[in-house]
Amino acid sequence: MNKTLRIGLLTMIGAFMLAIMPLPVWAIEFRPDWVTLVLIYWAMAQPSKIGVTMAWLAGLLLDVSYGTLMGQNAVGMVLVIYVVHLQHQRLRMASLLQQAIVIFFLLLIKQILVLWVDGMLGRAPNSWLYFMPTFTSAFLWPWTFLILRDLHRKYSVNKQYHY
Repeated sequence: MNKTLRIGLLTMIGAFMLAIMPLPVWAIEFRPDWVTLVLIYWAMAQPSKIGVTMAWLAGLLLDVSYGTLMGQNAVGMVLVIYVVHLQHQRLRMASLLQQAIVIFFLLLIKQILVLWVDGMLGRAPNSWLYFMPTFTSAFLWPWTFLILRDLHRKYSVNKQYHY
């Protein structure tokens, strides 16, 4: 296993740990979508290695972690990563603010899809705070991007190609 693959796997494990980490009651609604953010970065940085299959597997792991309907998060993540794959070259050229705006809308679509499934199951939330992870994720995207990019550059096998 090469260094880039190892660092990608370690960052995904870290994202899952952040996703299930206990938070105070007031902060639960504000938890960023760490797994999707990290997966978006790796789909932009290594589009030939990270794709919809990885998104599907990560989404299924999230479904198991959260105890939600199997495939609920997986379908949303596949949709997000598919769009990132289609636009990864444009996203790379965009500023961090522009990337954050695009990621905000991608995560909003994912949240709406998950909300739709929850509504069909009769578990729809009663508060607009349901959409707060979208805002916090978009807000934290620039820092997430910079940290992951620095790790990617530091542990990259191919030193000629850095994202």
